[in-house]
Amino acid sequence: MIVELGHFALVISLVVSLLVSVVPVYGVMKRDAALMALAPIGTLVVFGLVAIAFAVLTHAHFTSDFSVMNVWQNSHSLVPAIYKISGVWGNHEGSMMLWLLILTLFSAMVAAFSSNLPVRLRTLVLAVQGWIAAAFSLFIVLTSNPFIRLDPAPVEGQDLNPVLQDVGLAIHPPLLYLGYVGFSVCFSFAVAALIEGRIDAAWARWVRPWALGAWAFLTLGIAMGSYWAYYELGWGGWWFWDPVENASFMPWLAGTALLHSALVMEKRDALKIWTILLSILTFSLSLLGTFLVRSGVLTSVHAFASDPTRGIFILVLLLLFIGGALSLFAFRAGTLRAGGLFAPISREGALVLNNLILTVATASVLIGTLYPMLMETLTGEKISVGAPFFNLSFGLLMVPLLIVLPFGPLLAWKRADLAGASQRLFVAVLAALAVALAMYYAENGGPVMAILGLAAGFWIVFGALADLWGRAGFRRVATDQAFRRLFGLPRSAFGTALAHLGFGVTVIGIVAVSAFATETVTETKPGGVIDAGGYQLRFDGMKDAKGPNYTESRAHFTISRGGATVGDVWSSKRIYVARQMPTTEAGILTFGLSQLYVSLGDPTPDGGIVVRIWWKPTILCIWLGAVIMAVGGFVSLSDRRLRVGAPRRAANRGALAPGLEAAE
Repeated sequence: MIVELGHFALVISLVVSLLVSVVPVYGVMKRDAALMALAPIGTLVVFGLVAIAFAVLTHAHFTSDFSVMNVWQNSHSLVPAIYKISGVWGNHEGSMMLWLLILTLFSAMVAAFSSNLPVRLRTLVLAVQGWIAAAFSLFIVLTSNPFIRLDPAPVEGQDLNPVLQDVGLAIHPPLLYLGYVGFSVCFSFAVAALIEGRIDAAWARWVRPWALGAWAFLTLGIAMGSYWAYYELGWGGWWFWDPVENASFMPWLAGTALLHSALVMEKRDALKIWTILLSILTFSLSLLGTFLVRSGVLTSVHAFASDPTRGIFILVLLLLFIGGALSLFAFRAGTLRAGGLFAPISREGALVLNNLILTVATASVLIGTLYPMLMETLTGEKISVGAPFFNLSFGLLMVPLLIVLPFGPLLAWKRADLAGASQRLFVAVLAALAVALAMYYAENGGPVMAILGLAAGFWIVFGALADLWGRAGFRRVATDQAFRRLFGLPRSAFGTALAHLGFGVTVIGIVAVSAFATETVTETKPGGVIDAGGYQLRFDGMKDAKGPNYTESRAHFTISRGGATVGDVWSSKRIYVARQMPTTEAGILTFGLSQLYVSLGDPTPDGGIVVRIWWKPTILCIWLGAVIMAVGGFVSLSDRRLRVGAPRRAANRGALAPGLEAAE
């Protein structure tokens, strides 16, 4: 009976979503306060109903209720408890329920914490969120119902996909969806503003916290997905330009541009048209990613197999939301003012250049991702666009961004002195080159271009520190006063510096691992010693072991350097009993920010085994930088100016005391 309660709650949430998406809009048209007041109430009710439905599905998985088809297909009584819970979204139906839960959570947060919004705007924002919730609720009810019963109920389940039986499943999808779906709020704000015709600096202040939170979560989600694939698949790589990886990366690029554009709009009342368009495009790319994963047009380790009906349904939703929003934008574009003027050499100019680069980079990734599908549809021939295309096109586009990024925070608004900013960054340039050369020689050489890549990463890191140094006034005022000024800076200043610094750390990791990593593939037998990455690995032999729902053969390696033992690793091959599916579990030993990565290949007829060993210098910088970037986003989000939100317009501004006026 409890399962039927969950299904009933889902259906009722669909009905309430439809009411929220229609009735309050009619109230806006008629200026009826009572009808508009239904929007926040109805939104909270929808979230409550979806939460009940999701809780029921989670209960069914946790208790191994195999009378529910979704549980039978994606669980097993021997699966550890954490995988029973995370297995709720380890399949198409459950992951769409997670998507809907997070969507309604964000809607409820808008309803609960946006009391300072104008009533008409808040009503329209919640109505647009209601349209999205209704569409995806309808999609789940009609094509992806997770509450279908089986009669008679099977005795045992078919098990969760072994690749997904990892703690990464508990972390990666929720973080990714918090990013994906978080941008729906920015989309709703944009559509609501276009409908109402109010687009100003206050609107940007309201949008920026939602964009910042979504961007930070998406950054963590992408990083976690990259690290999960790195250690789980046994392939030794951290990014493959897989189409589904690209589907998450494109909203991140567009969202980064949106953050910078909204900042210019808030501070200088400029880039209004650009900010509205980016708000629409960022969530549109999130929807596109959903289509690519759910439609079945892709074959990927990330993609869920789906029937064509689901793909067509999502494609229709894609056309309705993206096409409708862009049509509304085109209809309103002629009435939108461009905003304030500024000189090319200014902070606004730097942010515009940043946005142009990010937008073109997004377009290059989009073309490389969709072009093979389009050509296969038109000609029937399969082609592939691989890593070389993306590395070249995307890499070249990033070069100017890496160069100009440290200048942005040091430039003044409206008109700036480029020579003055260059002088403040002179020490950062010298330090970046010195550290890059030192790191290059510490790694015993490599590609000469690696020096420039490392210097670019350190240039961004030292540039971020130079910004804080300059703001605090070190060397211009007494040291104790400079420290007081440093700790008195707004949190958004620290957040910006951390985000830029984290980006530089990621660049350093990417360049270092690309230039200095080594790979060793060899056959060995028990007692054999392998030299790799400056270490010696002694293969001590194989050992059979048994887990809760799998059997495995484990290989033990003792790691030494210069004759001294520094550690050991276990690498294994597993067979999951229910699905009879093999997986490879890599053995990883960490040295500071570097890792030694050991993966087992196939056994040989003479009793040996093939071993693949990678030495990955400073590879952890890739994910450490992403974490620092996300922390920077959350630090900025904690700034009082963003938590308080946009100030209301005073009816008689002259009546305000000077101390009560909102500070910029």
